[in-house]
Amino acid sequence: MKIKICGLNPTRDVQLCIDYNVNYLGFVFYEKSPRNLNLPDIKILSSYNKKNSAFVAVTVNPSDEFLKKYLLGNFDFIQLHGSETRSRVIEIKNMGFKVIKAIKIKNAKDIDKHREFDAADIVLFDTPGMENSLEFPKNLITKLPTGEKYALAGSISENNIENISKLGVNFFDLSSSLESQFGYKDHLKIKSFINKINELKD
Repeated sequence: MKIKICGLNPTRDVQLCIDYNVNYLGFVFYEKSPRNLNLPDIKILSSYNKKNSAFVAVTVNPSDEFLKKYLLGNFDFIQLHGSETRSRVIEIKNMGFKVIKAIKIKNAKDIDKHREFDAADIVLFDTPGMENSLEFPKNLITKLPTGEKYALAGSISENNIENISKLGVNFFDLSSSLESQFGYKDHLKIKSFINKINELKD
């Protein structure tokens, strides 16, 4: 099982996630979000020994200038949440990034869009909620492609992770369910979730 935790604070949350072997650590670059990262804080990330974790910059239609000036060399993955096309994904990969492409799923037809983004390293199936996490429709989970290239987001928590994993998902993206208040990660919730994942692995 793989885990990505999104909306992390560079000072407060990173070491805990590295210590708990969280696979992907997500940092938001979207000015409308309360989880938006201040650009000077990028420098803080360079002080960490990432070990087996990867740093992900979560963006919406990022410009080439922004990618090259601030993100190149500081992040392993760029997560794309905007209207990016297949060719745009390839352009960003050619800059030296790995790419996670998020696809908002409202109905079964939306799932087919993942074929457009075969160039992405990871495809993230998400709800349309963006900042306000909506529950991913259970009837659509079984229709998702399986494998380590495909991740699921949308109200995943310690309480439903076992049932979701039984439906074939093994790559989970979390944010708001691990917060004590909007935009503020709760370390006890993170530890408890990781412990639950480790139980399911055994």
